[in-house]
Amino acid sequence: MNKKLAVALSGGAVLVLALSGCSGDDSNEKLDAWAKQVCDAVQPQAKKIAAANSAIQKETSDSSTPEEVQKTDAQAFQDMSDAYKAIGAAVNKAGAPDVENGEKKQQDAVKELNGIASSYASLKNQVDDLDTKDQAKFADGLKGIATELDKLGQSGSDALTTLEEGEVGQAMARQETCKSASSSPSATQG
Repeated sequence: MNKKLAVALSGGAVLVLALSGCSGDDSNEKLDAWAKQVCDAVQPQAKKIAAANSAIQKETSDSSTPEEVQKTDAQAFQDMSDAYKAIGAAVNKAGAPDVENGEKKQQDAVKELNGIASSYASLKNQVDDLDTKDQAKFADGLKGIATELDKLGQSGSDALTTLEEGEVGQAMARQETCKSASSSPSATQG
């Protein structure tokens, strides 16, 4: 009943993966310091998102009651909302990266992260409002939520991708905390 939800949810983890950058070794101390600050803040949030994904996938068995699914999903969506909000705050706090159009890239990424956080908060409210007494209605409600999750996963991370182009991505790739955030097994599905 909840399998589509789990599949859709793993798409959200792709956004965290976007914060891991790619490799390169042209060093820029200012940019490396910025990347370290962001990566250090992202790592615990990436773990939180991966744990929320795992919780939902664990609760997708057909033997779970609607109440159990509702409680787990609501908590997971809240955790994801909090995590994306925290990542947005970290990127905001780090300031603009020392690259061309750095300020615009940073502001766009923060806006996108806060938007994702709001979307997960909205999904949490929708899960809370589902009728767990009527299995058919509950399943229909979950389908609607899974559809929204699909859209959320596909709405992509354009601003994050733009933020991490070129030198910023290379600086992030040099940070241990970004490497470990991206190698989380749950974050690589999707």
